[in-house]
Amino acid sequence: MTSGNNGASTPEDEDPFGYLYADGQANGAQPPSGGGYGYGYPNSVNRTRSVGQRQYGQQQAPAAPNGPYGQVPQQQGVPQQQGGYGQPTAHYAAPETYPGAAPTTQQPLPGYSGGGGRSGGPNTKGLLIGAIAVVAAVVIGIGVAMMGGDDQKDSGNQAATTPSASASSQPSASSSAGSEASEEYKQTIDAKALRLGGGATLASDVEGAQSDGGIYVGNLNNVGASVTWTVNGIPSDGIYTLFAHYSAASDDQAMTITVNGKVFGSKLNLKNYAKAADGDLAKGWTTTYNWPTLTKGTNTISLSCAAGDQCNVLLDQVWLKKGQVTS
Repeated sequence: MTSGNNGASTPEDEDPFGYLYADGQANGAQPPSGGGYGYGYPNSVNRTRSVGQRQYGQQQAPAAPNGPYGQVPQQQGVPQQQGGYGQPTAHYAAPETYPGAAPTTQQPLPGYSGGGGRSGGPNTKGLLIGAIAVVAAVVIGIGVAMMGGDDQKDSGNQAATTPSASASSQPSASSSAGSEASEEYKQTIDAKALRLGGGATLASDVEGAQSDGGIYVGNLNNVGASVTWTVNGIPSDGIYTLFAHYSAASDDQAMTITVNGKVFGSKLNLKNYAKAADGDLAKGWTTTYNWPTLTKGTNTISLSCAAGDQCNVLLDQVWLKKGQVTS
């Protein structure tokens, strides 16, 4: 076969859809005939138009009672109207609108109820209240942080001006306790109030005594000579400081201390601290002390000249302070 139209029929006759095209129509293509039906479409109406020729939205001529597939038959006496935006057109109807079709139920979207109202949607009022609560919490937190910062700043300044416990300039615990106790408790007794024993006597010939009337105890340089003081109102058990005001004008002296009938471990040192010349007792007045242990309540303290002691002194006054102090 050579090029050209050598076939038994024209190409448009071979194409069953050639009648749909302009060139097919020009060559005389015809739709299949028989029974008054369009090709492949029962009861169809053949209206061939070129592409772009059909105008949508225009009123169409009424179709045959049995219209094309997908169209609802036009009722007698009811004009066909073009639907507006958002409304179904006259050329389309949902399948459920046909007689005998099963009705369908449209499920509402979650959070939406008919009638234009909203049900179960986002609670904007609740969200607003939550947002306000968050902002309030943040503001309160900032305020607390600022107040805490001021407190820390104040505490920092105070710490800078107040010495720490390790760097404190206060005396040690033992000496501090003794000093405070000594100010709280002190008892003094003059020579004339002491109980004398072993030949000790009162005198006032030597000047410089601090006791009332310048009276002092002499004649103590004999074994067995003693002075005794019964002290009432000792506030608590512990160490106390026993002070004695005396005069010594020769070699260093010492006497025995007895507390509640028991000899204390160390003697009362009566040295010539004033460096007075031998026999010059008026210039030998000075003070000494020792730290006996007393009990709460009443205690008896004695100073005696025991064997081996040096007791050539004048004694005019004795006093107690609580704690281990030196003055």
